[in-house]
Amino acid sequence: MDFDFAQIAVPFRMQPGLRRVAADAVRLTPLAAESALHAEKLAVMVAGQSRHAAAGFDPGPVLQAIAAQGTGWRPSETALELAFEEDFAVLDGADGTLPWLCVCVPSHWAPEDKLGLDFAALHAPVADNAALLAASRQLVALATGGDCWERWVWTISPSARHDQHPRRHARTPWPSAHDPEAFARQCWLRAERQVFFPVGQGTRQAVFSIRVMLQPLTEAAQPGDKAQRLHDSLASMSPAVLDYKNLAAARDPLLRWLQARA
Repeated sequence: MDFDFAQIAVPFRMQPGLRRVAADAVRLTPLAAESALHAEKLAVMVAGQSRHAAAGFDPGPVLQAIAAQGTGWRPSETALELAFEEDFAVLDGADGTLPWLCVCVPSHWAPEDKLGLDFAALHAPVADNAALLAASRQLVALATGGDCWERWVWTISPSARHDQHPRRHARTPWPSAHDPEAFARQCWLRAERQVFFPVGQGTRQAVFSIRVMLQPLTEAAQPGDKAQRLHDSLASMSPAVLDYKNLAAARDPLLRWLQARA
């Protein structure tokens, strides 16, 4: 997993966490044809559930902006869903809405429900969101202003499945909490690198890319500093955040396991 544990905030806080990056640091990730992620994305694409567009929206400039990221991808040769590990959406700076999405592996959200919503409505379900909603207009202007930005999010999941669409897949239940070691062996660190980069071509739009990465928790949370940082961040989450991330039932066994490993 290409994830820096320094991205795990201590204490934990819900925040945009946008960091400006150079255009050549956007770095889309080619999707390996033999990977589990490829199989999951292919299934969603074949089912006709990967793309959602507002009436009259032309995705041509968006596809050109993605193709311009230096990967050699051409829309005429490979479907976008199967070309990259990333999923994609478009944020329109004019009204703060999402007019187009190409998303196969969402993290417990339904892309079709987000089409056309503005930034505040998109983030209304997020826990501890007061500061985020108050800054929504400024954040949209920042993300669609022509520069490139990245942010990282993470959680712990009992599922090794990338696609966690809430209507395609029921949540995987947490394992028994009796033995923290056995509990941790059935958990996964799930991280996302999210990047905004401009569509350009006279638009006020930004491509929003989402790369989902999974690693067994026992491999990711190495003994020492990594386990300690994960412990301290998890321990500082508010009850609202724990509920939002579905971590309330997992908090205590995870903290016991991480503390023993730190």
